Amino acid sequence: MGRVSKVAIWGKKKNKETDPETREKKKKVGLIRRLWQKFRNIDWKNPVNRWKLLFVSLVGCIVVFGGGYGVLSLTNSPSFCSSCHEMAPEYSTFTASAHSNISCVQCHIKPGFTNMITHKMKSMKEVYYHVTGIPEQIVQTEEEAVSNENCLQCHSKNRLVTASGDLKVNHKGHIEKDIPCITCHAGVVHAKIAARGINTEEVRGHWTKENAEKLMEQKYLRPNMGSCIDCHEKVNNGEEPWKEVAYNVPPNPEEVQNKLDEQTKKASGEAAATETKEGEAVADHDEKTQSIILQGIGKQKKDVKISMECKTCHKQTEIPKTHQAAEWSGNHGDTAVQQLDKCVNCHQDSKWAREIPKEDIMSILKMKEQETKASKYTPNMTVVKDQARTNKFCSACHSDRPKGHGDSNQWLTTHAANAKTNDQKAECFVCHDRDKPKVDSDNVKAPTDVYCQYCHRTGFKDDKTN
Repeated sequence: MGRVSKVAIWGKKKNKETDPETREKKKKVGLIRRLWQKFRNIDWKNPVNRWKLLFVSLVGCIVVFGGGYGVLSLTNSPSFCSSCHEMAPEYSTFTASAHSNISCVQCHIKPGFTNMITHKMKSMKEVYYHVTGIPEQIVQTEEEAVSNENCLQCHSKNRLVTASGDLKVNHKGHIEKDIPCITCHAGVVHAKIAARGINTEEVRGHWTKENAEKLMEQKYLRPNMGSCIDCHEKVNNGEEPWKEVAYNVPPNPEEVQNKLDEQTKKASGEAAATETKEGEAVADHDEKTQSIILQGIGKQKKDVKISMECKTCHKQTEIPKTHQAAEWSGNHGDTAVQQLDKCVNCHQDSKWAREIPKEDIMSILKMKEQETKASKYTPNMTVVKDQARTNKFCSACHSDRPKGHGDSNQWLTTHAANAKTNDQKAECFVCHDRDKPKVDSDNVKAPTDVYCQYCHRTGFKDDKTN
């Protein structure tokens, strides 16, 4: 009786498990908090519980890191790159190249896990571009240029000759000068398709496996002799062009076009001055080309730090026996007509150009088809004449007045004897046009403005007899 009941003061004791208010609060506790509470209530002094934690952690690491490795492996594979439509040209050229047995990342990502993760983070923008709209053209930026580290993973810097065995190139000397490999080998996998303008959206459907082999032209896969000549000439002038990253990466066609547009705008209203400048530029280019040709054949060696002579780099370059004949300089015309296809293998200045012309994919495919059907070269004086006028190897001599012409007064009265047969006349037409050249003529311009009809205004005897 004397005992005071707590129930009278505090009320009936509540059951925490059945009380609605308690259950409501328990429902509000989040899943993570409940798991954390259970984790804290575990008896970690028990060895069994510690072994269980170790096992769960190990399984978790395998799942996380294994999944991450799987994702990295997937995104590193060439097949993943080919899954995007816009990468069709790049993937097709890759599969047709000599590097098709390695993965894309072995070239495009510097060695090292950190570089791999950094590249993957940066590549998220490519996903954005793919989702928001197919890019018009895939181009290589300067910051994405392939580094020497990537190349040296497989290739030795002590290499002295190329795979063909013809070229003598001191790779170690170039690398020690910090010259990037891609300065010479920029097209080894993708054949410079971006600079050629043949990987745009409108032509991606033509990049089949069969067409890729036709579009992978050797002149774009192999080191371009124009690159060697341009760089060596700059070195001879005291420059180090490879220090500029832009020099080592094939130019972006859009940037090239923008520069041309800017130049056109600046030149507006100054047509006469522009024409004069263009004429001067052409003259400078011709003079430069002829100077290089003279260096190439060993006729000019003054002020040359790096030899430009052909035999310096080419092991198999030898002067043919036919060229060593006493009167070869004056009598090689017949050989040129009969074997022009062989002549231009060596004597073709257009192969020395570093610039990459913009191309049309359909024209290339059509030309390749015609080459397949074409027969052996047939002697053609018109072709030889045009080649002699445009090819700087030929025009280096043909643009000068021949010694055999002597004084003008004597030559004019006696040259008929040297132009009796059709073959003799054909030699004359290398430099001279028969009729007055038309202003809008599509024919290749003659190296001289003297033409036959200027004097023979009444025609020729052969015309009257015929």
